Amino acid sequence: MAASALRLGQHLKELRFHLCQKSPASKGVRDFVEKYYVDLKRHNPKFPFLIRECSNVQPKLYARYEFGKESSLPLTDMTAEQVLKAVETMAKR
Repeated sequence: MAASALRLGQHLKELRFHLCQKSPASKGVRDFVEKYYVDLKRHNPKFPFLIRECSNVQPKLYARYEFGKESSLPLTDMTAEQVLKAVETMAKR
């Protein structure tokens, strides 16, 4: 599914990306932000996408759902396309 076709439902309240600015393990997340973020935000303008950068942190995606429930997926050594798939997975939960 293309980033432009991904609509985020009402049950999903927030997506939070943790990544390192320099580590090779976070390269896919950095590429994802460059390649897909603008399109995702354009199609989900009021949805909060949080991008947290910190040195030497392992890349991870956190999703917050209704009633404060959270879920996470590691994004270590993924490509930008694999990160997009992880976002789609979190959106469908």
